[in-house]
Amino acid sequence: MRLATIRVDGGYEAALIEGVRILPLTASGLGSIREIAAGGPAALDRVATWGDTAPADAWRPLDDVAFGPAIPDPGAIFTIGLNYAPDEGEDRTIPGRPLVYGKLPTSVAADGAILTWDRSLTSNVDAECELGVIVGPSRDVFGYTIVDDVSSRDPWLDGDQWLLGKSMAGFCPVGPWIVTADELDPVDLRLGCLVNGTPIQDGSTAGMRFGIDDILEFLRRHLPLRPGDLIATGTPARLAGPIGPDDHLWPGDVVTCWIDGIGDLTTTIA
Repeated sequence: MRLATIRVDGGYEAALIEGVRILPLTASGLGSIREIAAGGPAALDRVATWGDTAPADAWRPLDDVAFGPAIPDPGAIFTIGLNYAPDEGEDRTIPGRPLVYGKLPTSVAADGAILTWDRSLTSNVDAECELGVIVGPSRDVFGYTIVDDVSSRDPWLDGDQWLLGKSMAGFCPVGPWIVTADELDPVDLRLGCLVNGTPIQDGSTAGMRFGIDDILEFLRRHLPLRPGDLIATGTPARLAGPIGPDDHLWPGDVVTCWIDGIGDLTTTIA
């Protein structure tokens, strides 16, 4: 099942996607992704029933809606650092445990968003494609999405003020939708990132040092996980070229993060 958040009358509404059509879900009694995630299988059954019984005119063409962030109000956002083995050579720098950072929920943005920030604060900003995990009712996986972990590389932010360097407005595009856990095997998914059509990342979740179960177990030992929390599970290595690792995002750049089995998440830099 694919679920999305769409913009309706200045607010957000959860929706069910089937092919090239989309069905708003408020009339089913489930208005948000967090509510559906908290409801677990019973809530998904309600969504499926509404999809089977809703009037034909309740469905809308997919191209006619504006997406919000796949989950616009995550309770918490956790990001996992150094979680991919290098593309070449021996993996000599495996951390002894998952390295957990964070992003503020106010940093979320939607597919199609235009990202801008105060360049007097930071001009060295990168995009990073990550498999996003939405937490479900039993602190397990509800579904998967794409996260662009936009991050500053300036030394006074990256390595000093990580939370600030990862949490400026728009620094967490999430989407375009969520694929429920029963429909996607996350073990060996190709994922990557393009800037203006040129690849800057191309890897596989098989390269994760700590798998999703490991990450969930580690987080559960230290803090409560709640339905609708978002975990960005790490990012593969930056490619050497033609856009090298020392080049950053510039106004006019179009960034596309992609993951097999989910889709594309595209934003534009202003």
